[in-house]
Amino acid sequence: MIRTYLLIAFVLFLAGCSSNPTTGYSTASLYDQQFNSVCVPIFENETMSRNMEFMLTDAVVKQIQARTPYRVLGDTHADTMLTGTITDIKLRAISRSRTTGLDNEMLITATINFEWLNLRTGKRILGRERFSSTALFIPSQPSSEPIEMGQFALVQQLSSDIVDQLQAAW
Repeated sequence: MIRTYLLIAFVLFLAGCSSNPTTGYSTASLYDQQFNSVCVPIFENETMSRNMEFMLTDAVVKQIQARTPYRVLGDTHADTMLTGTITDIKLRAISRSRTTGLDNEMLITATINFEWLNLRTGKRILGRERFSSTALFIPSQPSSEPIEMGQFALVQQLSSDIVDQLQAAW
């Protein structure tokens, strides 16, 4: 008897799903199925922060490989290309120690421009200007995190946010 109810509930659940995400729940992929691969050249860096472009490119490639159906290939074999430029990196203190006056918590923010191009047609699939992400790090005692920890957290957050933008339009 319980199996019958579970079977009916499962069938109703599947019937409620749609192949078109705009008309309800969907079992379709979050990513556009017309593309199979993406090329990610090293991001440009217009800031004074060294190696951020390499860290961001590496993190974006890993996020694409882990979370999307796309393969990362060279530009001669890929269907699409994701390019970007780091335009600004800022540090902002959000709290100070009462005893020492040193910063307890810092926010590091990166602003980038990026675009995703269809290499077959040359048309722009997606583009974002002044796209930014923020990460927190704690440079004071007892944590004493160096700025590199903040940069790493920022790159991880920013790469995740970029890959989220690659999802198909709902």
